[in-house]
Amino acid sequence: MTQSPSIDRLSLNQITTDRWSLREAAEGCVRAGVPWISVWRHKIAEIGLSESKKIIQDSGLHVSSVCRGGMFPAATAAERQERIDDNKRAIEEAAELGTNVLVLVCGPSPDKDIAAARGMVNDGIEQLVPFAESHGVTLGIEPLHPMYAADRSVVNTLGQANRMAENYTPNQVGVVVDVFHVWWDPNVYQDIQRARGRIVGFHVSDWVVPMPDMFKGRGMMGDGVIELRKLRTAVEEAGYYGPIEVEIINQAIWDTQGDEVLATMKDRYIEHV
Repeated sequence: MTQSPSIDRLSLNQITTDRWSLREAAEGCVRAGVPWISVWRHKIAEIGLSESKKIIQDSGLHVSSVCRGGMFPAATAAERQERIDDNKRAIEEAAELGTNVLVLVCGPSPDKDIAAARGMVNDGIEQLVPFAESHGVTLGIEPLHPMYAADRSVVNTLGQANRMAENYTPNQVGVVVDVFHVWWDPNVYQDIQRARGRIVGFHVSDWVVPMPDMFKGRGMMGDGVIELRKLRTAVEEAGYYGPIEVEIINQAIWDTQGDEVLATMKDRYIEHV
């Protein structure tokens, strides 16, 4: 039987305890013995980048990623440039917080032309690569489940993400494998192998039945149908041994006391991931 991953790889993706501020999340991780944290930009904005950096440094935590950049498609050239400028700020934030990964949620189409929107994503990434590389940051394309194609991302399979990323070197553009978004894909294991050397993030949660909410419907590991350990083994076989982020967007979990969430998260990580 495949062994559990080391706790040394466990990361709290901050959205899992969304009611916590960055300081509360950092202190919670320290109490729980969780060594990594993935920081969300709206939490950075609440207190500013310098204070965010100080909290991270004082806690001794490592930052696995900053979430999120992307959201490239827009109706006008001016709006698209605003998105590029915001992504540059996200790159600067990632570099300042000591992570080399900016997760890209690529964005929906501004109209019905989904192919054109995907072209805008490619154009946006191309514009960002030199700036990101100069800051030591890799752009991690995270494909989202097809049910989010209309409102969150037109990049919906790992195969798509691979094709986009392969235009660049692995240190410039990589892919993020989130089990919630890719578990269903009949090509997922071959696409994970295709991403060898290019995987910059691995996110875990579960797909529960019935799903309580399309956006806030992710479950705690072990509560759903995803073959978590099989997917984790696959990304390791493709060369990824970095931090494993627990990323759960779920109102009931948000309403649970944060320390309890982290305790459950650790137990389920050991048992199911």
